[in-house]
Amino acid sequence: MVKIRLSRVGRKNLPSYKIVVTDARRKRESNFIECLGSYSPITKNLVIDEDRAKYWIGVGARPTDTVKALLIKKQIIVVGSGEAEKK
Repeated sequence: MVKIRLSRVGRKNLPSYKIVVTDARRKRESNFIECLGSYSPITKNLVIDEDRAKYWIGVGARPTDTVKALLIKKQIIVVGSGEAEKK
């Protein structure tokens, strides 16, 4: 199964994350298939390649809950559509 999830980068007490597509069985910091963008929770800066994110969701990649919230916030997926599943 392929997932879209956050991979931590940055230094101690200053987190920053890459939004990556990776195999769900791999570790968080391991190699990834593709980097879709970045997110900085301190500055609330979110950069993401919307076309590639839509492509990966279209071929079956499942975003984690945090990434799903970021995609909804950026309006890449819509809450009422079939792409964003309700809990």
